[in-house]
Amino acid sequence: MTPHEFLRLVPKTNCGDCGQPGCLAFAVAVTRGGANPRQCPHLAPAALEQLGLPAAKPGGIEQVEHLGRERDLALVAYLQSKIHPLDFCLVAPQLGAVWHAEAPDRLFFDYLARRVAVGKTAVLLDGQPLHDPRDQILLYNYVASGGRSAVTGEWLGLEGLPNSISKVRTLAVYCEARLASRYRGRPETLARHCCQLGGWVGEQASGAAVASVLPVLPRVPQQLLFWDEEPEDGFAPRVKILFDRQVLDYLDLESLVFSAERMAERLCALDS
Repeated sequence: MTPHEFLRLVPKTNCGDCGQPGCLAFAVAVTRGGANPRQCPHLAPAALEQLGLPAAKPGGIEQVEHLGRERDLALVAYLQSKIHPLDFCLVAPQLGAVWHAEAPDRLFFDYLARRVAVGKTAVLLDGQPLHDPRDQILLYNYVASGGRSAVTGEWLGLEGLPNSISKVRTLAVYCEARLASRYRGRPETLARHCCQLGGWVGEQASGAAVASVLPVLPRVPQQLLFWDEEPEDGFAPRVKILFDRQVLDYLDLESLVFSAERMAERLCALDS
């Protein structure tokens, strides 16, 4: 089977869920490099049958996902216990949050331009329960930090942060490459969507068509740089996400990369 024949079997959304930057790259990896077609979670059963693969056995990937969710829920419970002793009135200013005497066990702040209420036993997003444990972990980690330091305004790529090498590719696939492909040839649209998420113009990098600082959380800004494609020079579109030098005082690396993925999802949702 050729890469183009295999390409007809996948959704061609370039979502990156397979770990490759796009569907064509995944098709080449499968047909030329022996990669497992099941790395694409969106292959239909009929496509698996056409490839001569049986449907996934119950308890396979579903069991892995179940165990992952159980682990995340256990971490949520741990983080809830960690923030329980905090005096929310005292930590609110350091986190850029709002505290109300009538709701003493909640902190209110914006998360990617949506209002969250982080309580000691639950989290609300736009007034509704937030069910995804990954978002809960991110938000509880942020509150648990207590706002230990001020934002410096000094920007670093993820590779400039300690012990980050294993996360650089994850950021590139699920955030940077996804946005570069999505907004190819449309820098004005990307700039407009950044503004809709509360972004403002950032430091201009050499040749960047868009430089926007997005307040993912009040003390966790991320700078998005976008260079559009230049076909005549053979340059593909490119996105680079930068972080404040002190960002690890607020989030661990896992939550930080996840926050950038969520930012990419929010921007793409505005483009739908």
